[in-house]
Amino acid sequence: MFKRAATLPPRIAPQAIAEYHAHVYYDPRKTRGRAARLRERVAAEFPQARLGRWHDALVGPHSRSMYQIALPAGMLTSFLPWLMLNRDGLTVLLHPETGDDYRDHTAHAAWLGPALKLRLQAFKNAR
Repeated sequence: MFKRAATLPPRIAPQAIAEYHAHVYYDPRKTRGRAARLRERVAAEFPQARLGRWHDALVGPHSRSMYQIALPAGMLTSFLPWLMLNRDGLTVLLHPETGDDYRDHTAHAAWLGPALKLRLQAFKNAR
C-alpha cells in the first residue's frame, strides 16, 4: 500500500472560475507609458474587461507597481492570445479567482514575461 506524504488540495472544476485577473506590472519612471498604451488598447478591444486603479505604490503581494484587469472567464480564450502578442514586453501575472488568494497567485498562476517574486506574507492571514 502507498501512503500519501501530504494531503492534496481539493479539486476545483474549471467551471467554478467566474473570472480571471491579469496584473500588469510596470516601472513608474520607465514603462508607465507602455502600460498606459496597453491599458487603452485593452479598454478598446475588450470593453467587458474591468480596469483597476493604478498602483504606483506596492500593494498586496505585488512587488512592483501594477494595475489589474478583471475579465469574465468566458473572455479568457480571446484575451490571453491577444495579451501574449500585445503586452509590449511588460510582465503580466494571470490567475483565476477561486476564492483562495494564496493558491491563485502561486499554484494557479501563469506568467507572461519573467516571473516576479511575490510578497507572499501578504496572505499570512488568509492561510
